Amino acid sequence: MDKEMDEKIKVGQLKMEDALAKHDTIMIEPKGYSMYPLFVPGRDKAVITAIGQRKGKRGDVLLFRRDDGLLVLHRVCRVKPDGYYMLGDNQEKVEGPIAKEHVLGILVQIIRKGRPVSARNVLYRFCAAVWLFLRPVRPLIKKTVAKVKKISKRT
Repeated sequence: MDKEMDEKIKVGQLKMEDALAKHDTIMIEPKGYSMYPLFVPGRDKAVITAIGQRKGKRGDVLLFRRDDGLLVLHRVCRVKPDGYYMLGDNQEKVEGPIAKEHVLGILVQIIRKGRPVSARNVLYRFCAAVWLFLRPVRPLIKKTVAKVKKISKRT
């Protein structure tokens, strides 16, 4: 991403809705681990474009505002007439329906260690689709990974 674009999309202290309306595209640093390993706090950035008239589809990562005012960046696992059903990559519980009016933007790029990765990248989309498919067995995967890490620390 060039320096001019970088300056254009930094949000600062603007309200997210205002920032997207003013710039159309913004860059944010996601907090928390709900989208781990896609986003690692302190390392990765998300480039978000205003949703406008676009419709999110399964696998897209959308920025939305919950009724309590919290901003959330999660992946669409289902789209139904009543709204989106969303899920963090590091979660098992589906949240929804999220009204389409609450959706502010859509992920278009990930900045990892200074390198951009398009959200339309074939490998990225494939991995996201597989991870969504594996949602029912994510707890088992997490437990297995934790056990392997524990064993590897002993050696």
